[in-house]
Amino acid sequence: MVLAGNATRIASVLAATSQAAAEEEELQLGVNGLIKLNIFGYTAWITTTHVNLLIVLVVICILALIANRKIKKMDEDSVPGPFLNIVETIVELIDSLTRSNMGEKHGGKFSNYIGTLFVYLVCANLAGLFGLRAPTADYGVPLGLALITFGIIHYNGFKYEKVGHITKLFKPAVLTPINIIGEIATPMSMSLRLFGNVMSGTVMLGLLYGLLPKLLKLFIWPAFGFLHAYFDVFSGAIQSYVFVMLTMVFTAQCFGEEN
Repeated sequence: MVLAGNATRIASVLAATSQAAAEEEELQLGVNGLIKLNIFGYTAWITTTHVNLLIVLVVICILALIANRKIKKMDEDSVPGPFLNIVETIVELIDSLTRSNMGEKHGGKFSNYIGTLFVYLVCANLAGLFGLRAPTADYGVPLGLALITFGIIHYNGFKYEKVGHITKLFKPAVLTPINIIGEIATPMSMSLRLFGNVMSGTVMLGLLYGLLPKLLKLFIWPAFGFLHAYFDVFSGAIQSYVFVMLTMVFTAQCFGEEN
């Protein structure tokens, strides 16, 4: 009886240990847990993704405050510096992009959201250049952004199309299942496209760095510059553009004749 009881306790301890090790190993697959939290009996983690998200947001806020302060100090005779020229170029580009894709009537209303989304995605995707893991390489981030876009699409759909936003799913009747699946699949396709491209670059660079000794990484890092230039800069900017473009196109479809 005693031996059986001890064996049972040992088995339970080993099972709990293996389960904890499995959870930790699962968490280590690309995302490192920093702080473990127990919320109503469930385990939650503060991970590197949350920290990197916060860093990106702080950097964007600081740049926005600097731009706001410099603009307020400008007068009619002042010549803007390089920083304000870059900010002005970005604002004009986003304003032109939204108006050309969403129409003159509605484009200006979405410039703030599209601009914020684009700047955030570009900064998040460029995080790898500074030794951070791109927040968009964690599926929760692209999915959250895609769900926000999904909500905006259907809010404007009901606002401008009224009941027609629902009835169009049944036209033609034979394609109703495909139409419904297509609507539901919108946030999944948008988020998976962004996540897959960013994650693939993160994994490939991680594997390359993982094959090298730590001391050698300090000397060979510049040799991987072209890979960072592609995965972090080129691919990151392209995926950011594709995400905001899909957001504008899907939303503009809801305006109908008013666009």
